[in-house]
Amino acid sequence: MMILFIRARLTELSELSQWGTHLRTEENKEETSKSLALHHQYTSLASQPIPCGSIPGLVPKQLRFCRNYLEVMPSVAQGVKIGIQECQHQFRGRRWNCTTVDGNLAIFGPVLDKATRESAFVHAIASAGVAFAVTRACAEGSATICGCDARRKAREEGWKWGGCSEDVEFGSMVSREFADARENRPDARSAMNRHNNEAGRISITDHMYLKCKCHGLSGSCEVKTCWWSQPDFRVIGDYMKDKYDSASEMVVEKHRESRGWVETLRPKYAFFKPPTETDLVYYEGSPNFCEPNPETGSFGTRDRVCNLTSHGIDGCDLLCCGRGHNTRTEERKEKCHCVFHWCCYVSCQACLRVYDVHTCK
Repeated sequence: MMILFIRARLTELSELSQWGTHLRTEENKEETSKSLALHHQYTSLASQPIPCGSIPGLVPKQLRFCRNYLEVMPSVAQGVKIGIQECQHQFRGRRWNCTTVDGNLAIFGPVLDKATRESAFVHAIASAGVAFAVTRACAEGSATICGCDARRKAREEGWKWGGCSEDVEFGSMVSREFADARENRPDARSAMNRHNNEAGRISITDHMYLKCKCHGLSGSCEVKTCWWSQPDFRVIGDYMKDKYDSASEMVVEKHRESRGWVETLRPKYAFFKPPTETDLVYYEGSPNFCEPNPETGSFGTRDRVCNLTSHGIDGCDLLCCGRGHNTRTEERKEKCHCVFHWCCYVSCQACLRVYDVHTCK
């Protein structure tokens, strides 16, 4: 069975991130190279009329898309970046905390090699991040090939369309065409990845909301203009985290079609509600993240900070996997005794406070 891993896709997008950041911040090249460790092959774009050809690992469809939509490729890379950052925020108190590997273009190491719910979440949040970032960049005028959603112009009762409605359909199209380009094999992993990618993109569409602004004297609302806007990406992250917790376990079925053997997914438990297009799906169990294991990519939980008073997964009992915890004291300098002065500034003193820090054994 041919299994398509997310590693290759995030490898090439990591390279895109390096190239895209360099493209946007040529004036700050030295600072950028320190934070993103720019590869030497992207230090000069002047000699590369088609940078897409120098990005390793792109399949032909992705290469064509990159060349046709070159303007939005930095936003594609930015979208993957914010997806990874959101993943790390959502799992900050879990045994697997979305750890990335420094100096390794595989980004997550082998932890996503299996079709686990962690893989499902990363695919969904990364695809959502791409759709989000491209949609926002278009609305901000960062690219000439896209812009605001001009389809909504009719006057509504009590308000009128104005501002810049974000064109989430274009952003989702970019995410779909680029991220799903590799998921074209008739195997279970491709089917799982396509489903979870789309679930991430749908989460953006489903959370669009009407944002309005009033116009008039003294703050009155004589005229109100409204436009469609994306929510803060944290809203998407919280939503997808709930989907992770309720992800549907599937089983792989093989059947023959005219093109040969095809693998499909069906729910493992018939008495549960079948997954919808907004749910995450997986078909392999997660590894044990308690102990380090280079084969599975687990870093273990030793030396992780835990919450002594929590009974949840971030608590010392569960996060430390029953091994116990160590406690040390830590002094932190904080602002205190702040006073407001007329007019208009605030002065504060610096106070040292002692905290107990608990870490897993």
